[in-house]
Amino acid sequence: MNTSAIPSELLETELFGHERGAFTGAEGQRSGRFEQADCGTLFLDEIGDMSPALQTRLLRVLAEGEFYRVGGQTPIAVDVRVVTATHHDLRARVSEGAFREDLFHRLNVMHIETPPLRNRQEDVPLLLRHYLRVAAGELEVSPKTLTATAEQALKEFDWPGNVRQLVNICRRLTVTAPGKEIQLEDLPEEVGGSSSPPDSDEWSRSLRAWASRQLQSGRKDLISDAQPEFERVLIQVALARSKGHRQKAAAMLGWGRNTLTRKIRDLGLDDDG
Repeated sequence: MNTSAIPSELLETELFGHERGAFTGAEGQRSGRFEQADCGTLFLDEIGDMSPALQTRLLRVLAEGEFYRVGGQTPIAVDVRVVTATHHDLRARVSEGAFREDLFHRLNVMHIETPPLRNRQEDVPLLLRHYLRVAAGELEVSPKTLTATAEQALKEFDWPGNVRQLVNICRRLTVTAPGKEIQLEDLPEEVGGSSSPPDSDEWSRSLRAWASRQLQSGRKDLISDAQPEFERVLIQVALARSKGHRQKAAAMLGWGRNTLTRKIRDLGLDDDG
């Protein structure tokens, strides 16, 4: 259970249960997580955020192997292995007086430190591929893949929210990315995407949408329609930019002057200038 996700006034009951009539609304006896985990394992996430009062109660359970339900008079013995996790530096929390030192030492039997994602970039592509598949399964759609540039951008991101943030980004991209491949421009700004995509990206999105509509309507041979229009627009813009100077316009487009002249003729463009 995530101890930071439950209000402190409810966490005690959640952990230790309560007796009937212990407080308003306690209409029956309830077993807490420690009773449910008897002869098993209880995982307490974000233990560093636990209130001092509950730290004291937890220490008693770990030290004595028993506790009282809220409102109870009879001790309940349990045999529970407790595993905890936190994003805090508990030694620092102890120094600050925010975490009990005796509880820290009681918990710190076997310490495993998981390095943040920013320190294990080689794991990021594997995690991305896995959680994109998981997100697709949750949403009942086909899994999406990342282009090399998009994957590299996410690999270089420092992931302050670690794996939880990566999981959420995979869910978001599964919903928002328009194609089967996630492009660099599809990435949210907060993970290295652009807040204002270049015009070429906007154009490619429009082209993708146009192609999709044409194919859905049964059209074929899209290149024969798209390529002449593509070249026509580029030529018109380059000529306008060069004020009709064909040599300069051809250089802008990466063509020779003769190629530009032939394209102007083939496309039926006004060939003045």
